[in-house]
Amino acid sequence: MSSREDEALALAAVDALTGQLALAPKPGLPDPRDLGARATSPGRDHCSLRWSAKALAPGLAAMAAAARRTGEPSPQLRAELGAIGRCTEHSVGLAGGGHRGALWTLGLLVAAAALDPGARSEDVATTAKKIAAHRDKRAPRRPSRGSSVSAKYGAAGARGEARAGFPHVRRALDALTRSRRAGADEAEARLDALLTVMSTLQDTELLYTAGPFGLRHVQAGARGVLEAGGTTTDAGREALLALDADLHTRAWSPRGSAGLLAGALFVDALPVTTGPLPA
Repeated sequence: MSSREDEALALAAVDALTGQLALAPKPGLPDPRDLGARATSPGRDHCSLRWSAKALAPGLAAMAAAARRTGEPSPQLRAELGAIGRCTEHSVGLAGGGHRGALWTLGLLVAAAALDPGARSEDVATTAKKIAAHRDKRAPRRPSRGSSVSAKYGAAGARGEARAGFPHVRRALDALTRSRRAGADEAEARLDALLTVMSTLQDTELLYTAGPFGLRHVQAGARGVLEAGGTTTDAGREALLALDADLHTRAWSPRGSAGLLAGALFVDALPVTTGPLPA
């Protein structure tokens, strides 16, 4: 794999993230309906999230290069990915912030794809699991908000999701396939995949802001949309809009599900072929 292929993987990951951001309506999440009008967290509206997503590209390309250079899912690679990730978080913060969960997911999946350029979804998730199994000894020892919530409620969290081989990325991929085969257009299939993740994910962001009751409320709402037929039916669409209005009123945002959908969209685009790269 060359540096050009590393860049292609990084750009595919950024495309997956911006593709997730472009979907609407996303329950409790920023989307194009409210450009600049509704901030999901201080100073982070939909427009700034799209802009800052592009700041992930150099870090993700560096992660792919590290994986290519290391050649195996080793402790050394895990440590390199952690160091690159922390630098990338800083760059993204300067560009407007956001995407921490997506960076964790996409970074591991990009590195896994770089280790095995011809791999498909299950192989990529399995390789990412092997990378995540190693401890990053250079990581800051102070607990993060996500790890504190995971410890308090027994939720898997982002690290648990990766160490389990990204089961919700796999669920989203299965949902994409089902919806496409059933005749859904691409936006509908992606929204159904997001709802599938939301229906079962123990989202630590939701646990932090809304507690166990709020998490169960969101999961039940997502299941209700799917049980009504999903986003391709009138009943499902009505349920989706009701859930969206409800979550925005409560200021509950299932950001963990959004990051995992971005991971699924990246894996869905594999294998990535190199083409003309932007100047």
